[in-house]
Amino acid sequence: MKFYEIPEGKRSTKGKAIVNFLSIGAEEKVTSVLPMRKKQPRRQGVGAPTEASGKEYLVMVTKTGVIKKCDATAFHDVRRSGLIAQKLQKNDQLIAALLVEKGDEIFLSTAKGQSIRFKESDVRAMGRAAGGVRGMRLGAGDTIVGADVIPKGSKGLEVLVVSRNGYGKATKTDEYKTQNRGGSGIKTINVTAKTGPLIASRIISKEEGVMADEIVVISKKGQVIRTGIAEIPSLSRSTQGVRVMKLRDGDAIASFVCL
Repeated sequence: MKFYEIPEGKRSTKGKAIVNFLSIGAEEKVTSVLPMRKKQPRRQGVGAPTEASGKEYLVMVTKTGVIKKCDATAFHDVRRSGLIAQKLQKNDQLIAALLVEKGDEIFLSTAKGQSIRFKESDVRAMGRAAGGVRGMRLGAGDTIVGADVIPKGSKGLEVLVVSRNGYGKATKTDEYKTQNRGGSGIKTINVTAKTGPLIASRIISKEEGVMADEIVVISKKGQVIRTGIAEIPSLSRSTQGVRVMKLRDGDAIASFVCL
């Protein structure tokens, strides 16, 4: 759909139901929203090309660790009723969609604090109806909660993670070795009863003007906090992080976005 078709609202308004814009069934729900620019380069900042540098792929990741890569041009013209993008197994769910280019790396994180970094070339391109391949091997009761891209040739990037109980931290991507697709990964945060499980992860840069400068965290009960990314401390992989947002009783972090 066209971006300008979405009405602009104020902070206190609840917005319009997605069924006003997309023809989706009652059992469907949106799990990922991805801007697709047709003319401008998709990146700004670290590793950003001055022009579109090469072929783009759409990468989809499910909560059970399945990953799929398709040619992005297959989704440039999508009818109103939508297209089949991935065949899902029973009880699986799409959690993220990413645009990648040749030479990029993919970073996945789980609720129990594991992460894996591997090359996009480890995933072969498939047709829209295919199901995908194993991106990460999960432990019992674990699920994928975060997926992002480490651009080719980028330097000085960090992994920002936030847990359900409002704790977060940044860790340099240099602490994560590049592995083969399908492994169990390494620890990215020390998950405890105090922190709660991980809810999301993002690749960031603390260099001013390079990537996002701020983080907006929102709770399940609609509370929001906005702070500078530079304010999030850089800590090692095995630490539990610091409090990013103080929550009221019964509340929990729902999501965060970098601006």
